[in-house]
Amino acid sequence: MKKILPWILTVMITLFAAVFQRLTGPSYPLRGNVIVQEKEISYRLPRTHESTSNCPVTIQTETPEIRGILRFRRFKTDDPWTERNMVYRAGALASELPRQPAAGKLEYMVTLHYDGKRHTLSEKGPIVIRFKDPVPLALLIPHVFIMFLAMLFSTRSGLEALDPKGNTRPYVFLTFVFLACGGMILGPLVQKFAFGALWTGFPLGSDLTDTKTLIAFLGWLIAFIVVILRKPARVWVLAASLLLLIVYLIPHSLLGSELDYSRISSAVTPAEKIIGS
Repeated sequence: MKKILPWILTVMITLFAAVFQRLTGPSYPLRGNVIVQEKEISYRLPRTHESTSNCPVTIQTETPEIRGILRFRRFKTDDPWTERNMVYRAGALASELPRQPAAGKLEYMVTLHYDGKRHTLSEKGPIVIRFKDPVPLALLIPHVFIMFLAMLFSTRSGLEALDPKGNTRPYVFLTFVFLACGGMILGPLVQKFAFGALWTGFPLGSDLTDTKTLIAFLGWLIAFIVVILRKPARVWVLAASLLLLIVYLIPHSLLGSELDYSRISSAVTPAEKIIGS
C-alpha cells in the first residue's frame, strides 16, 4: 500500500496541473451565459483556429427574433471595426471570422439585440483569437503525451525526494529524458509547424511557453547532473520538481507567438514577422 499511495498522489497532482493549464489558457474557448428576454443563452466563443479556413462563430438560441452582430478587427492595429450581421439558421445565429496567417490575431465582439435591448457577450472586453497552421497529429500527439509523462515522473521524483530512504535516480533519468524530448525537441517542431518559427522564447523573443520550458529544462538539467555525479541530490530534485509544477500552472500559450501586422508586407521570413523573435 505504501508503494501505491505515492503513485496515486502523483497521478492526481499531474492531472490537476494538466487540466488547470488547459482550462486557464488563452486558447481555451470562452464560455458564459447571458439572459435575453428571461431566457438563458449559453455561448462558447473560439480563441484559436487553424489558418486554413475562416473561423465559425455560432450562438445557440431557439429565438429567431434575436439579432446578432459580430464585430472584429486585427489585433493591436488601428483598423476600423468590421461589422457583420449573424444569420439565423438551424437553431443558431452564425457568422465567420476571416482566416489569418499563422500567429495572426483578431479581436472580436458579439452582441445580441432583442426588443430594443443590447447584450454584449464577454463583458471584460473584446475576445482575442489566434490562428495557427495545422500541426500533424503524428507530431502533436507524441509531444503532448511525452510532456505529460515528464510532468508525471517529475512529480514522482519530488515525492520520492521527500522520503529519506527513497531512490530518486530512476525517476530523475526518466523525467530528464521525457522533458528533453518533449519540450526541447518536439516542442520547437510543433512551434515550427504552427507558427513558422522553431523558437521565439528567451533569448530570441518573449514567447512565454518557450521560455518557461527552457527554465524547467535547465532546472532538471542541474538535478540530472547532480544525480549523475552521485552527490546528495534530494534538495535539487525537489526544487526541480516544484519548478516544473509551477511552470505547468502557468497557462499554456500565454504571451505566445504573435504576428506583427505592421511588418507583414515587408520582405522578411515568417519567423521575423513574429513579435518577440
